[in-house]
Amino acid sequence: MEALLDPMTNPVTYAAPFFLLTIVIELAALRWLDHDDGVTGYSLKDARTSISMGVGSLFFLTVFKVVSFVGFIAAYTYLAPFQLPVDTWWYWVLVVLGVDLGYYWHHRFSHRVRIGWAGHQAHHSSEFMNFGTALRQKWNPWFEFFFWLPLPLLGFSPWTLYVAFGVNLIFQFFVHTELVGKLPRPIEYVLNTPSHHRVHHGSDPEYLDKNYAGMLIIWDRLFGTFTQERHRPTYGLTYEVDTFNLLRLQYGDYVQMARDVRGVRGLRNKLGYVFGPPGWTPSAERDREPVLPRR
Repeated sequence: MEALLDPMTNPVTYAAPFFLLTIVIELAALRWLDHDDGVTGYSLKDARTSISMGVGSLFFLTVFKVVSFVGFIAAYTYLAPFQLPVDTWWYWVLVVLGVDLGYYWHHRFSHRVRIGWAGHQAHHSSEFMNFGTALRQKWNPWFEFFFWLPLPLLGFSPWTLYVAFGVNLIFQFFVHTELVGKLPRPIEYVLNTPSHHRVHHGSDPEYLDKNYAGMLIIWDRLFGTFTQERHRPTYGLTYEVDTFNLLRLQYGDYVQMARDVRGVRGLRNKLGYVFGPPGWTPSAERDREPVLPRR
């Protein structure tokens, strides 16, 4: 546990200075280099909000590490039929792939189940697409536990999951930009790229709930959630976000979900507001109308 909480064992600690340097470089490129005038660039209030969310997420991620580590250790020690050797190259390839696949399914859950979306929507609340937006992290990572749990059950040492996830987060930082166009086709086919991730942050109907990838876009290709960037996305949610208040951005959807549950009769309807897709309503369920995501 001591090693787990030591910031010097976290890859993100070493990447943080490069995050800040990259933001400075992007700002300079926006200021002095030729680029498409349609890029969103930066807004001081928006960037300040994103960075504040990133700082706050460090606390909640630490709490998540402590709580989930206990569960993973129990599963690894008492339930795993075998334990894989950490000191092999193939182990680290497999754990990075396993964490990335778990991230894909958790990310998909976070978009398609309202209680998951209530925590994740804060990351999508910015109408800007830049490296600062990458720091706009959620403060509610609790469901990730269930999507990582198969890994210690399969013999992966729990502490290595956090190292692999740190690598995953570092990779994802660099796909939040409009200043990188499409990369060579082999890279675009296998890896998540800025082009793919711009689609994911789009609120356009054809872009909703697409490209959930963390590092490898092949998961989206395999599971039918991939789409190409055909035009510049409209970033943000499908409704106007009129606040920079951190608590409202992080917990406002939970409050609204609780109001919806309290204001409807019947267990089925109450559960629908929690576990249905964003935008679910009893009338849509009754009339079998298509659910339009409230994103």
